[in-house]
Amino acid sequence: MPARPGPVPLIRPMRWLLYIAAFLVFLAGLVLFVFPLRTAEWFAWTVNPPMTAVFLGAAYWSSAGLEIIGARSAGWESARLAVWPVFVFTTLTLAVTLVHLDRFHLSPAAGFLAQAATWAWLAIYAAVPVAMLIITRRQLRGVQVAGRAASGPPVLPPALRMLLGGIAGILLLYGAALLAAPVPAAAWWPWPLTELTGRAVGAWLVGLGWAAAQGQSSRDLRSVRPVALTSLAFVVLQAIALLRYGEALRWQDAPAIGFTVVLAAIGVAGGWAFAVSRAQRPASGA
Repeated sequence: MPARPGPVPLIRPMRWLLYIAAFLVFLAGLVLFVFPLRTAEWFAWTVNPPMTAVFLGAAYWSSAGLEIIGARSAGWESARLAVWPVFVFTTLTLAVTLVHLDRFHLSPAAGFLAQAATWAWLAIYAAVPVAMLIITRRQLRGVQVAGRAASGPPVLPPALRMLLGGIAGILLLYGAALLAAPVPAAAWWPWPLTELTGRAVGAWLVGLGWAAAQGQSSRDLRSVRPVALTSLAFVVLQAIALLRYGEALRWQDAPAIGFTVVLAAIGVAGGWAFAVSRAQRPASGA
């Protein structure tokens, strides 16, 4: 039997871009998740209520894990599950920023730290999507030259693929609704959102939904683990956020129930995918 071809190597610029992106989202998550009451002084824009800040902070921190795992991947097949969601999210967030630029701390009256954070935010979200496109183009040339793109049927069990597909559909559709019409769409969110925070949450939901969609169609177990671990981290961090500021939710209402159900589904899917990747790892390496 011919040996299975090895992974297409991840080029160094892509590896470093993912490490840099992970560091930047860690910093954003640090302010939002640890100091949600100080966003007026330390962040690019004031995030209210605190539950929104910790939700966004949890999303940033869980994505940092995805990017680190992607950067440490042996090859492109695993790393790409970090690359495309990051590109989608940063592009959408840049658009949201430009639409709501008047809400950002550009005035000297906001204070030095908030103003510095705003200019850093603008520079990062303007540069990262462009850099990612340029470097991805170089990476894909290597894939074409190597001729080793992943092929074959999806490796996850059909039931898990259906679960991930359902999660992806919900996140993508609702995220798109928040981006397009944040005020009416926010009526189905479990705590109050403004136009800016609604669109910021929407950008995250689309990015996470994109990652779930890629994960369910994966043809290589090496690419499943990053999405699985990120899903588990996201659920754990969101649970901590709810323990801290869960009073912002009206738990008996449909939006809060729906939020909890989707969060639980993400946790189940992440744990299941992680278990599958571990159980089949020895066989895939044989």
